[in-house]
Amino acid sequence: MKITFLGTGTSQGIPIIGSTHPVCLSTNKKDKRLRVSVLVEWDGYTYVVDCGPDFRYQMLRSNCTKIDGVLFTHEHSDHTSGLDDIRPFYFRQGDIPIYAHKRVLKSLKKRFDYIFVTKNKYPGAPTVITNRIKNRPFILKNIEVMPIKGKHDALSVFGFKFNDFAYLTDMKTVSDKEIEKIKHVKILVINALRIDPHHSHFNLEEALEFINKVKPEKAYLTHISHMLGFHDAVEKTLPKNVFLAYDGLEITI
Repeated sequence: MKITFLGTGTSQGIPIIGSTHPVCLSTNKKDKRLRVSVLVEWDGYTYVVDCGPDFRYQMLRSNCTKIDGVLFTHEHSDHTSGLDDIRPFYFRQGDIPIYAHKRVLKSLKKRFDYIFVTKNKYPGAPTVITNRIKNRPFILKNIEVMPIKGKHDALSVFGFKFNDFAYLTDMKTVSDKEIEKIKHVKILVINALRIDPHHSHFNLEEALEFINKVKPEKAYLTHISHMLGFHDAVEKTLPKNVFLAYDGLEITI
């Protein structure tokens, strides 16, 4: 299984438009972060988790020419607003499967109504195959995917476990029952927004505490804001099995 980090930034990305914060002015490529998303590939299959406003560029930058579906963690704009840019895949492949909680599907149907309509549909609009997911395992091609439920402030969100790879973002609280599903995975990805506490995201301290509970072989931090600090400086402070993810990072399990 190959994992490509398409984006590792928070909702505004880094650099933030017009910001003079030192991290936003950094010339280090690892400090430049698009909105958060990952590409998961195995046995010739390709799935994307979330498609935010940078989706088109992320697909071009990663040389991705085929997707077998899109999984959504939740409905916030930085995770969903690139849905229209599945059109090139649709034109080549046909209807594109999407996987989401019923609340998220409802939000997508409202926001992208022209994609979901069945009558008098605009010829250039893509078509999707909706798959409603609940907090129970489901099958993608030849593997079982396990949803991991958490809270993003008061909003329920899903992370996903693909075999020995667990991807969680926008988490603030995760129950012990859900943590048990991902104990001792080989690779854990978890959000770490900044140093100071935040109402709806793990800060760095909380992310490290969560990693200690899960006890993965390796952990990668994502959904990072400029307020976490410079990539190279922060990574030097982390435990030996914890790393900052960065855009374009590829790992193989």
